[in-house]
Amino acid sequence: MTRKVSIFGATGSVGQSTLDLIRRDRDAYDVVALTANSDLDSLAALAREAGAKVAVIGQERLYGALKEALAGTGIEAAAGEQALVDVAGAGADWTMAAIVGCAGLRPTMAALKAGGTVALANKESLVSAGGLMMAAAGVSGTTLLPVDSEHNAIFQCLAGSSLEDVARITLTASGGPFRTRSRAEMADITPAQAVAHPNWSMGAKISVDSATMMNKGLELIEAAHLFPVGLDRIEILVHPQSVIHSMVEYRDRSTLAQLGSPDMRIPIAHALAWPQRIATPCQPLDLARIGRLDFEAPDQDRFPALRLTREAAAAGGAMPAILNAANEAAVAAFLGGRIGFLDIAMIVEEVLNRYSAPTPSTIEDVLAADAGARAVAGDVMERLTV
Repeated sequence: MTRKVSIFGATGSVGQSTLDLIRRDRDAYDVVALTANSDLDSLAALAREAGAKVAVIGQERLYGALKEALAGTGIEAAAGEQALVDVAGAGADWTMAAIVGCAGLRPTMAALKAGGTVALANKESLVSAGGLMMAAAGVSGTTLLPVDSEHNAIFQCLAGSSLEDVARITLTASGGPFRTRSRAEMADITPAQAVAHPNWSMGAKISVDSATMMNKGLELIEAAHLFPVGLDRIEILVHPQSVIHSMVEYRDRSTLAQLGSPDMRIPIAHALAWPQRIATPCQPLDLARIGRLDFEAPDQDRFPALRLTREAAAAGGAMPAILNAANEAAVAAFLGGRIGFLDIAMIVEEVLNRYSAPTPSTIEDVLAADAGARAVAGDVMERLTV
């Protein structure tokens, strides 16, 4: 049967990888909606190529230009946050949630409430509102499939097994581009250096998170929601080759690992075809050529984001949302040349120490905590730049 799909964040790396898989078997998929934040030209081109029913641009001011770009195609144009939410709730069979950052919260929640299958690549949604998101999926009966390579690997290693039998989950991390640098050597890191990931092709924000290892900390929080075995049974291990994406150890001491080339089309393909499998154009794994697999414990002194994320996860309530918001604000400032690389974690820690909010019971509560944390982060950064 033809699967009706919607892709939120279609112009980003995950969205484009998803479309690459779809165009290889075009008859198997009916593209309902594609969205982007501000890349109007790319969105219009992708919507025309895919034959999408609707194209939504996040920036309302671009509605007229998008409508003009799609004139004569029969593709509906829409713009703004409410349009994203409306399309997410329209009931596609399969939705890729790949909007970067907290901006993906409302659309992702709408997709979860609508039912069907949601492939989750927006880790900030679960970090900031994990309890609410998982509860919504449970009520609607939505199948939630993780797309991050690490969580997808865990999902595959858990197939047919009970969480009660799990002794330990290990998330692997490449260590980022500065894995071997000292704190002093990282002081003068530039945005261009930080976005140059050694293994993965990702957007700027996620690449910076990988460089600080905040990305891995956020993944730990996400894993705690997706696979609730307890924080004490979720670990992080640095694995520079990015061949083993995660491991699950069972109480009988058997350990299952999922291996693959560092190509996001592999976990995306797993989610796109689940519970079946489809072929991908990805390179097969050649262990003889790779020759060795290395592992080391992460250094929390050089990468304090790992400590901060675990502390926020343990505190619960609004703290993960506050951590995520502070990090998003700090990373944006770093990419804009306003603060240094080492300032990112320092700003996040100061916001966590200075700001608190009630435990969220709605998405609006999460967004209020997010806004408060960003305001405090702005104050901290203003003092830094005076």
